[in-house]
Amino acid sequence: MPDVVIDPAPLEPGTLRVIPIGGLGEVGRNMTSFEIDGKILIVDCGVLFPEEHQPGVDLILPDFGFLRERLDDIVGVVLTHGHEDHIGSVPYLLRLRSDIPLIGSTLTLALVEAKLKEHRIQPYSLTVTEGQRERIGPFDLEFIAVNHSIPDALAVAIKTRAGTVLATGDFKMDQLPLDGRLTDLREFARLGEEGVDLFMVDSTNADVPGFTPLERSIGPVLDEVIARAPRRVIVASFSSHVHRVQQVMHAAHQNGRRVALIGRSMVRNMTIAAELGYLEVPEGVLIDFKKAGDLPDDRIVYMSTGSQGEPMAVLSRMANRDHQIEIGDGDTVILASSLIPGNENAVYRVIDGLTKLGANVVHKGNAKVHVSGHAAAGELLYAYNILKPKNVIPMHGEYRHLFANATLAQDTGIPERNTFIGENGTVYDLRDGEVRVVGQLDLGFVYVDGSTVGEITDADLKDRRILGEEGFISVIIVVDASTGRIIVGPEIHARGFAEDDAVFEEVKPKISAALKEAAQNGVRDQHGLQQIVRRTVGTWVNRRLRRRPMLVPLVIEA
Repeated sequence: MPDVVIDPAPLEPGTLRVIPIGGLGEVGRNMTSFEIDGKILIVDCGVLFPEEHQPGVDLILPDFGFLRERLDDIVGVVLTHGHEDHIGSVPYLLRLRSDIPLIGSTLTLALVEAKLKEHRIQPYSLTVTEGQRERIGPFDLEFIAVNHSIPDALAVAIKTRAGTVLATGDFKMDQLPLDGRLTDLREFARLGEEGVDLFMVDSTNADVPGFTPLERSIGPVLDEVIARAPRRVIVASFSSHVHRVQQVMHAAHQNGRRVALIGRSMVRNMTIAAELGYLEVPEGVLIDFKKAGDLPDDRIVYMSTGSQGEPMAVLSRMANRDHQIEIGDGDTVILASSLIPGNENAVYRVIDGLTKLGANVVHKGNAKVHVSGHAAAGELLYAYNILKPKNVIPMHGEYRHLFANATLAQDTGIPERNTFIGENGTVYDLRDGEVRVVGQLDLGFVYVDGSTVGEITDADLKDRRILGEEGFISVIIVVDASTGRIIVGPEIHARGFAEDDAVFEEVKPKISAALKEAAQNGVRDQHGLQQIVRRTVGTWVNRRLRRRPMLVPLVIEA
């Protein structure tokens, strides 16, 4: 893997430059740039959700700052499907240029347009369907049906004079999908016959042997769990998982229960899916959340967000007794989703909290209430054998997933030199069937923190972690400006320490002695004196208390 920044040479005419901007080494932020003859096509533009070591962060965006000077060269953004990790950053890209065309399926564009409406952006959209072909600038695009955990997902074949790229987006090969929409292996085979120069393929389940279980196998399990539940049922899933919501609605209907949707994104997305015909709502099943409390406990199912343990999501608030629904004995909570890597601790905390309140918590670990939306190793082998691509870049996954996917490709006969495990910002050039690594861009994380975008840095997050983990000490001292003699202080205020403030009396003489020595050496400037206080207190706290708190010295001259 590249580990140094290498500026790529200028792009030669007739060569296709491919840059994964996000989605490598992580599950999220999926975004890839394709450039040829001065024009750029973007595929996907997603977000990553923060982990525990990123306190206060709402979302993490791809670093598309290097495109700021090339915005007018972008001919379109292809969105493979409507999950947040593929569409969530679109509003932030369109803030830079609002008329970049968005290209995707009916449901995908409906979900992203609803999101853009909240940002007061009216997009230019082109709706496409499987089998459709469109020419966008120098790119000939062909859209192919793929099966995923959301309806209307599409792979895209990108044909240019430099060669053909097939980008799968997220996909699996469910042979009995709920909506009857199969991954179109006939089109894969046809493309394979024509020749695929570069295959950019979903890696999320590449390290899982065999085949992903059928989506429809979940329905009977949900039906059984809901039938046995003595009181209320709360099902948590992704707000865009239309298939899972469909199964919950059918199971509720079979058991004489009604369904209330909770969470703004859940209500918005399912309303869109129902209006467009992707979600079949049994008559009389849906009930407004505000009226659901009037029903007997054994006649209601709540469908909520929060399956990943997000602190502000509905399920976490229930576990923390910070929601209108107060969990108690006899309630059943179903986590109908898989764990996104990095979220395990947060999810288990929620499970523990709900269990402590008396709920029966059903999750993937103890019942078959979720199957993945991503192709396992057996399905990926089928794809490689059908397509016979010349080159492969594993996409969408942490490094263990990327390595596993590359190994599968090599097992089917693709040479190791033609399988590329890169990272975000690796620059590939494709020409005449050959892929070369020609550079490495320095791409980082762009944090959304409240109303600010890109202002929070890794250094800021380090400060937040120190505040949360190591505590905070302020030291206030007033000195004589002419002599450096201490007039008032040192006053020490500490937060986040178990010890009594009296423990800091021990360090005060050390501070006074250090400042006296500095004055004798002619140190008078405020910054220099503050640095002396910082070093003195920091060294003492580390040795005496085994802590590395945030230190804020304030030296005032009088």
